[in-house]
Amino acid sequence: MNLSIEQIQDTTVININEERLDAHNSSDLKLEVQRLYESGKKNLLIDMKDVRFIDSSGLGALVSGFKNATSNQGTLKLSSLQPQVKSMFELTRLHRVFEIFASAADAVKS
Repeated sequence: MNLSIEQIQDTTVININEERLDAHNSSDLKLEVQRLYESGKKNLLIDMKDVRFIDSSGLGALVSGFKNATSNQGTLKLSSLQPQVKSMFELTRLHRVFEIFASAADAVKS
């Protein structure tokens, strides 16, 4: 999976540089989020501006990351959801679980 990671203030931003977050690559994201929390990072932001499709495996990886954040007294925020991805979050009611921001900049400010 093509991920890039950057530090903005106290937030670690994971950019998903893929059009799909699905069964083929979601385990990579799940492992990277887990690794970051284990290395002591507390505030993660997953920027999904390039993701145009997400399936149940992708959603599962994000939920796993959210649980990981909770158990490590951290946060996991999402930003830049494309309309089709956003509708999947609304359909599954996960928009009530995650903090979702219009942009990475908005998420870092909050």
